[in-house]
Amino acid sequence: MENNQTKIFLIRHGEVANAVERCYNGHNDVDLSPEGLRQMEMVADRLKGEPIKAVYSSDLLRTVKGARLIAERHSLLPVSLKELRELSYGIWDGKKVDDIRRLYPEDFKARYDDILNYKIRDGETLLEMRDRVLPVLKEIIDKHRGECAAIVAHAGVNKILLLWSLNMDLKDFYRIQQDYAALNIISFYDNGSAVVELMNG
Repeated sequence: MENNQTKIFLIRHGEVANAVERCYNGHNDVDLSPEGLRQMEMVADRLKGEPIKAVYSSDLLRTVKGARLIAERHSLLPVSLKELRELSYGIWDGKKVDDIRRLYPEDFKARYDDILNYKIRDGETLLEMRDRVLPVLKEIIDKHRGECAAIVAHAGVNKILLLWSLNMDLKDFYRIQQDYAALNIISFYDNGSAVVELMNG
C-alpha cells in the first residue's frame, strides 16, 4: 500500500433476525440472525490478513457484533459511533414494509417520489442523514491517513460513502446495492481522489 493511500474496508452488517419479515429497521436495535453471525465470521476471516489499524461501527447491535469479530482478529477494540446509524424511519422503525404500504399508502408513495426531502414522522430525511454521517466518515478517513481501517455499518451509510467516493448524486441512492455482509473497499489519496476497488463483494 502506498504512503499516500488510505484504505477503508466498508462492510454492511450481516443478516438480521427479522430479515424474512422485511422490516424498516432504521434505528430499531434488531440483532443478527445465526446466519448473519456466520456471514460476519466469514468477513472477519477474509480480512484477518489485512493491516487494519482501527474498527468502527454504529452503536446498534447488528453492526457492533460484526465489528467485534473483525477487531478480535486484529487485537483491537472496536469504536461504536451513534452518528453511523442507519436512516431513522421514525414511526416506521421496526415495522414491516408490507404493513407500511397498506397502512400509510400516501406517505409510502410520497417518500419514494421525493427520497431526498421526505421525512417520516419522528424520522429524518435522506439529506439529514447524509449531513449526520458524511462528516464522521471523513473524520475516520483523515484520522487514518496512510493506514487501513474497517467500518461495519448499514446499507444507507455505506451508500452515502460510496456515492461521495464516486462523485455521484444522493438522488442515485437506490442505484447502489448493499447485500447483507457486503464488503466494499475504497482507497482515498492525498490529492483528494478516491478509487472504489470493490463494491458489494
